Amino acid sequence: MKRYFHHELQDLRSKLILIAEKAHEAGRLAVEGFLNSDLEKTERAIKLDDEIDDLEIEIDRASVRYITLRSPVSSDVRLIFVAIKASHDIERAGDEAHSIAKKTKRILTRDGKVVNKVHIEAMSKLAFAMLDDAITCFLEEDLELAESIMERDKEVDRLNKENFKALASDMCEGSVEPSSNIETILISKSIERIADHAKNLAEEVIYLLTGN
Repeated sequence: MKRYFHHELQDLRSKLILIAEKAHEAGRLAVEGFLNSDLEKTERAIKLDDEIDDLEIEIDRASVRYITLRSPVSSDVRLIFVAIKASHDIERAGDEAHSIAKKTKRILTRDGKVVNKVHIEAMSKLAFAMLDDAITCFLEEDLELAESIMERDKEVDRLNKENFKALASDMCEGSVEPSSNIETILISKSIERIADHAKNLAEEVIYLLTGN
């Protein structure tokens, strides 16, 4: 953030980077737990949720305190509100990672391993790259990067639809345990939502930089 000079704003920037790192780590662990049938990684992902929630609260409080004490100019007020929105979207992405881990845990507890992984790995790589780039485009005020995120969201949506079709077809054929496929459909949807949160943040950055 090139306009940031006060210590409070630098601290806010550091907290945003930290919450993004923790959300990504939670998502990585949750997805790896699913792909590798690794219960230990799902447990680690679940435990990160409280840390992410606490950071969101800290960011909200720091933002309000800065606005209250520093009387910032209108452009910085808009920037701070986008920072608040960023932390909310990242926290929601962390919630989706928590959801993926919980559903994976149910599959592993019941079945011992994940059978049908469909396009979860490809989807997750796209979604988490979008999330990383979303926080980067905000911190560096990178309009081109923000616009690229909007386009990549379409591919995540396409893969989610393919996953649904494949898993629904398996259930109709009775070839696998229906409960596991339902959980995997919901995991796929959670990854799509992570991409949506990245897209939301990119939209906020575009508004911040262009007014549109």
